[in-house]
Formats: sequence, C-alpha cells, structure tokens
Amino acid sequence: MIDQKRFLKELNEAGVEFITGVPDTLLNEFCLEVSAALGKDKHVIAANEGNALALAAGYHLATGTVPLVYMQNSGIGNALNPLISLTGKDVYSIPMILLIGWRGDPSLNDHPQHVLQGKLTPILMDDLDIPYIIVENEGDLPFEAAKWAVQTANENQSPVALIARKGVFERGEKDDLSKLESPFSLNREMAMECILNSLPQDSLYVATTGRATRELHEVRNLRGEGHENDFLNVGAMGHTSSIAAGIAIANNKRVVVCLDGDGAAIMHMGALVVNGDLELGNFIHIILNNGVHESVGGQPTVGQKVDFTSLAEKSGYKTPGKALQTAEEIQEFLGGVDLGNGPYLLDVRIRKGMRQDMPPLKIDPLQIKKLFIEKNLKLL
Repeated sequence: MIDQKRFLKELNEAGVEFITGVPDTLLNEFCLEVSAALGKDKHVIAANEGNALALAAGYHLATGTVPLVYMQNSGIGNALNPLISLTGKDVYSIPMILLIGWRGDPSLNDHPQHVLQGKLTPILMDDLDIPYIIVENEGDLPFEAAKWAVQTANENQSPVALIARKGVFERGEKDDLSKLESPFSLNREMAMECILNSLPQDSLYVATTGRATRELHEVRNLRGEGHENDFLNVGAMGHTSSIAAGIAIANNKRVVVCLDGDGAAIMHMGALVVNGDLELGNFIHIILNNGVHESVGGQPTVGQKVDFTSLAEKSGYKTPGKALQTAEEIQEFLGGVDLGNGPYLLDVRIRKGMRQDMPPLKIDPLQIKKLFIEKNLKLL
C-alpha cells in the first residue's frame, strides 16, 4: 500500500480541494485518510456515484478547480449518465478525476459479480473518451499519476481516470468494527435470527449485497436450514428492495422480506416511494441500519441520521412508529402484524461489525437462482 497522506498531498498541491464518492474495498485506506483529513465542506460520501459526479460538477462550476470522485468500478453504471450528458466535452466539458477501484481485474481471481465489470472497466473508459492510467504500487508512479490526472483534466477540460489495482489504496484487511462501543445491543446476525424466528417459515428473503448476504447464508447453515427461500443479491447495490418488490408482486401468497442495509437503501432511495405506492400487502422491508458502509471498510453513511420511519410512512408503508433496537421490539412488532396488510418497513438500529470467524460467502449465483425458482414457482 502506498503512503495515503502523500498521495492526498500531491492531489492537494496540484489543485484538488474537493473530494466525493462512494467507498470501495480497494480504496479503503484512501477513503479513511480523506475522511480524517477533510471536513464536510471538502469531502462528501455520496448516496451513489451519479450523485457524486453531480456534486463534483457543481463544485467545479463554483470554483474552477478539479474535483476528485472515487468509486468501485461497479459504480460506473450509476455514473454513466452524468459522465455522458453533463461532464462530457460536447456538453459542459467539466474536468474531474475519477479514482476507480478495479474489482474483477482480469489478472486476479474475484467474485463472479465483479468479473465482467473488471473486463469492461478500461473498455468503458476508452468508449467514453476518458484518458486513464492503471495505478500500481510501484515507487513514485502513483504520485506521478496524481499529478498527471490533475494536469490532463485541466488541459482537456473533461474527466480523466485513475484505475486502482488491488494493494495500492488498501492494506488488505479491515478494522474489526465489532469492538467499537455502541448504544445498540444487536448485531446484524442477531437481528437476522430474530427476524427468521418471528416470521412464517416459508417467507421469502432477499438480502442486500455485502455482509447481509454472507451472514444470511451462514445463519441458515447454523440453523440447519436450506437456502431455497433466499435470494442473495451479491451485486446491484441499492436495488435489493426493488428485486423483493418484484417477487412480492408476482407472489402474493408468500411473505417477501427485503433485508436491506442503510447505505444500500440510501443509494437508490427513490425505490421507497415506488414500493410504498405498490401497496404490496405481503412485503416487509427491513433496513439493518449500522450507520456505515461496513463491507468496504466502515466509512460512515447518514443512515442513523435519517428518519426512515417517517419517510416510509409518507411513502405508503406501515411502520412501528420508531426505529427498533432490541430483539423484543422486533419480535413484538413482527409477531403482531397482519402479514397480508402491508407493506411494512422496519428501521432496525444495529451495532457495527460481525464476528471474526464468519465464513466467506462461497456460492454459485446461477445455482442460487435455479434453486430459488425451482422451489418457489410451484407455490405461486
């Protein structure tokens, strides 16, 4: 891993004063360094990558400086619209630096959801006419790349990209967040156990990307249960509630539960109003809210500052009237609801972190899909 302070200093001295983005595992130490070094007026953890591009564009319009936007390469999809119709040379020609974590790098093994994105990352930059450098941990090259990026963005008056390989902006391990003090008694695994115990055994579950999928899979194993009622959304961050709503539309005889995260729910929050308007009686949307992007290193979200309960009620959901914090509160609410009279939304406040012996998620996505369809189509 490179010296993050030096990299940030090189950017700052070259004229970069505003940074925004969505955290990524491969950029973990950079994100943490930026959070520690810059205040809210100079660093914003955005809802999604398109949001970050727009914030950066606005800052440039007000200052003339070159901002930096960081993201995992999976976020390029969210960024495409503003990259093409806002910052591009043929529109407003706005200079900025894209710092992109290269998941699915073809030279390395990675999870299936990252493989195609990894192959496409340089291709997309070429197709978007965005000059780029692949940043590796070799001597002064990363710091020279920072200077090149600012200079080229200024000269071209359009975006440039730094595509970061593994080991440049992260040290390969994350802090154990479970050791942090918290006002909340439940962790995500405990909350899942409580939810599973409180709802019918044939309920269908859709879990959001990251640790929620990993932990639901393990909880099922520990309980000696199968995985046929679970769809593990290993990618497509922010879209889990929409997947679950689609299932609920098609199958109104089963309870459909979305196990969401606060960062994921915020990423595409417009889904809340659409889901609520669908009036799905069998739909339960549960936000396991720990206030951080935990899977990529624990960078903060605004999740525990948001009143999801009020937002949900205004969007057409029924709620407990407050955020829930204990197993007793979850069991009391879920045990007393009319499971055909939803939709319901629960904001469940939980501790950060997970137990250190949690096994990695090793699944075949196609087999997960096949099992889910085979076991549940006949029950429509």
